[in-house]
Amino acid sequence: MAFKTDIEIAREAKKKPIMEIGQKLGIPSEHLLPYGHDKAKVSQEFIKSLSGKKDGKLILVTAINPTPAGEGKTTTTVGLGDGLNRIGKKAVICIREASLGPNFGMKGGAAGGGMAQVVPMEEMNLHFTGDFHAITSAHNLLSAMIDNHIYWGNELNIDARRVVWRRVMDMNDRALRDIVVNLGGVSNGFPRQTGFDITVASEVMAILCLSNDLEDLQKRLGDIVVAYTREKKPIYCRDIKADGAMTVLLKDAMQPNLVQTLENNPAFVHGGPFANIAHGCNSVIATKTALKLGEYVVTEAGFGADLGAEKFFDIKCRKAGLKPSAAVIVATVRAMKMNGGVAKADLGAENVEAVKKGCPNLGRHIANVKSFGVPVVVAINHFYSDTDAEVAAVKAYVAEQGAEAILCKHWANGSAGIEDLAKKVVSLAESGSANFAPLYPDEMPLFQKVETIAKRIYHADEVIADKSIRDQLKSWEAAGYGNLPICMAKTQYSFTTDPNVRGAPTGHSVPVREVRLSAGAGFIVVICGEIMTMPGLPKVPSAEVIRLNDQGQVEGLF
Repeated sequence: MAFKTDIEIAREAKKKPIMEIGQKLGIPSEHLLPYGHDKAKVSQEFIKSLSGKKDGKLILVTAINPTPAGEGKTTTTVGLGDGLNRIGKKAVICIREASLGPNFGMKGGAAGGGMAQVVPMEEMNLHFTGDFHAITSAHNLLSAMIDNHIYWGNELNIDARRVVWRRVMDMNDRALRDIVVNLGGVSNGFPRQTGFDITVASEVMAILCLSNDLEDLQKRLGDIVVAYTREKKPIYCRDIKADGAMTVLLKDAMQPNLVQTLENNPAFVHGGPFANIAHGCNSVIATKTALKLGEYVVTEAGFGADLGAEKFFDIKCRKAGLKPSAAVIVATVRAMKMNGGVAKADLGAENVEAVKKGCPNLGRHIANVKSFGVPVVVAINHFYSDTDAEVAAVKAYVAEQGAEAILCKHWANGSAGIEDLAKKVVSLAESGSANFAPLYPDEMPLFQKVETIAKRIYHADEVIADKSIRDQLKSWEAAGYGNLPICMAKTQYSFTTDPNVRGAPTGHSVPVREVRLSAGAGFIVVICGEIMTMPGLPKVPSAEVIRLNDQGQVEGLF
């Protein structure tokens, strides 16, 4: 069966001028800064003018643990936004921007798929409006100013061995993970070991996505801990006097980007923090702006609900004062079979028993999301190979968990294929049954917060951490950081720290390798297992097939 590729579908989109999309939301044209005809930034002045308006209802789209079979979380987010508009609701979509690294690597873009996409797909997956370049520049300006400060006499007595601020670029490049800088003699500075992370792992990215306005942005940038003295006293970005210039570089990047779906419905695409090392949600400023402009805002969180939804609730919602009205958990029959032990090559064959065997992974996510006081519905993202018996098995299992699973065909049919889910979401959101509360209180000790997440979300028996890690957490508590939330960094593929363990395991341990203070972003990163902050390219990267065709159009993006 031959299908059009996502990029072929996107190329055939009948886009409307972005000013018309802005009019749908009541944004005057003078408050839209256009980037071509099909994308624009919304002015800070207009956003400030919305402060007195009532908020719409916030809907989170999350998923089971990712599998190589594919789940389609972004596709479902976009489809649901279109579906809500189709049934007469004024809905806005909020998703993250795509990183160049995965685009040229193996993961692909982040604009949805099939008939549920945000366009312009090529620009969104490449340079877009330059936000990531601005974040890269701001981050590296700080890096340059740290080394420059040390070179010109080191007035702050920075210990060059304890500079914790690395450099970033928006590309997968394993050669830059660990490097030595300042080689070449006296005129080039003092040699030291450092490295590069990918831009989406930068604390500047997380800060931009959690800041309410430019003033808040500059304060948070100033709070970044960049190094320590020999006496282990922290040195902040504001000590280096880089926060003002970094804010200038980020001024336009702070403004949310407005684009449209294939069905000409509004979508904000803004920010893109890693869902492992950071919180994996689009920007607070985009979400809050959308809530003032629409009746419904559909947003997503990175990876499965054990990482993305937990951070969305415990970090983004807590810090931004957001209260979600309902959550959608995306699952596929194929992924259930994979969780049930079926190899990827065999997923096309009907296997109801494997579906049933794999469903506990979905059940764990349903229970976890419900534990935050948010009503849940399951979206079964339809693949053409799914059989009626397999779909019925998922629906029956979900009903046993006290929720409903709805088959969604938005990939093939756009909004017409997801009307049932849209109606169910409205019913849940308008029932007033949401009683949202984060998993733990601000005042809980840091290590206890880690244990709470590990035991209640991952169903682990214990957290294993060396005395040095526990002491580090205690020292941060003593320094006034004890009220910060925890940002867990672990594999997205499992509830455990082993990516090969599928299903809903219990009785496992969560070993903590390292903890990092993201004082500007406002969370403590707890690293479990091997987490890469600078990915590498695969043996055959997507970049090998990306090219311009004879018409000057991009081919090979997906």
